[in-house]
This record gives sequence, C-alpha cells and structure tokens, in this order.
Amino acid sequence: MGFGAGSEAAARRRAGSDTVGAVTRIYTRKGDDGTTSLWYGGRVTKADARTEAYGALDEAASALGVARSLCGPDDAELAADILRLQDDLFIAGAELATARDAADRLEDGVSRVTDEMAGELERVVDRYMGRVELPPKFVIPGGTPLSAQLDLARGVLRRAERRVVALSDAGELASGAVLRFLNRASDAAFAMARYADVESPELFAGRERSADR
Repeated sequence: MGFGAGSEAAARRRAGSDTVGAVTRIYTRKGDDGTTSLWYGGRVTKADARTEAYGALDEAASALGVARSLCGPDDAELAADILRLQDDLFIAGAELATARDAADRLEDGVSRVTDEMAGELERVVDRYMGRVELPPKFVIPGGTPLSAQLDLARGVLRRAERRVVALSDAGELASGAVLRFLNRASDAAFAMARYADVESPELFAGRERSADR
C-alpha cells in the first residue's frame, strides 16, 4: 500500500467508515497446502527445483529494482539497461514456470528466452567494460550504494543460474538458451557495477591480502 492509499484508509477509519471500493485480491488460498500452479497447467510443491529456479529469478529482479531506484539523474543509461534486464528476467521466469511438456506453447522473446537475448547482453557487457579499467584482482563490493546493489543482484543471478543448472541436470529444461542468458545476465550486472563503482585501489586489496598469507 502506498502512502496516499494508506492516508485515505486512515481517514476513513477516523470517520468511522469501513466502506472501500473494489479490491484486487492477490490471495487464492490454493497455495496454502504448499503447492503452486505452473503456466499452462500442473501444480508442483513450492520446494520443487522449478519453483526454486524461477523464484531465484524473482529475487534477482527485485534486487535489480533496488539498484535502479538508486540511479540518479546522471545514471539514465544504467537505469534503462537495468530495466531491460528486469524485463528479460520476467521472460526467463515465464519459461521456467512452465512444465517441459508444455514448452512448445511458449513464444520466443515473450515467454521463452532466445539466444539473441544473450547476444544483446554481451553487447551491454562490452559497452560498460570498455569504459572501465579493471585490475586483474578480485573486487570488494561496496564502492558506492549503486555498485554494491548491482553486485548483490549479480550474486542472486549466479544463484539463479545454479538453480537452473540443477533443473537441467534433472532433465527438466527444454532449452539451453535460458542458461546462456543467465550466465550473461550476471556478467552484465558485474559490468554495470564496475561502471557505477568509484576508482579506489582499496576495492581490489582483498586478493592482495589473500596472496600474502
């Protein structure tokens, strides 16, 4: 509930009125037994490998949303690329939320990931990495709030990729395009994070300290 809606509800309560307009109810109670429905039919447990996979994508999209909210007036390019990646994650999520035997009902670029989507991300990676000078050392996240949040999103994307690998190993992945896309997606988050980072030698000190031990 937004601040405006909350204020209106508080005003109605003070006036003694419980009358509200039409409410969009988001609960169905069907998942109270620990299962969830898939696109084009079927139900699986919420602990299913498929649910874990598209659930991780949902987390990644949310983490990217926080990063986008941190973009300032000078970060319009970053904000647009983050939003595009969020959109693409919803496409990947739709594919993963569909049972393999119903995959032929999906539509390329709408509910199914394509190799061109991975190719577009490669161009995003090259565009940002072409603007930064990255030492051959590990990066310590936290240079700026924006870069730190992009690094967090990168970590979530890596976890999502691992979940999809598990789905593939179980023979439940209809196409390998989504795996290639997720691999590039985490690379894109890393590249954007480095572009949003500050230039500080301390950010690369972690590997040096490890080497000295």
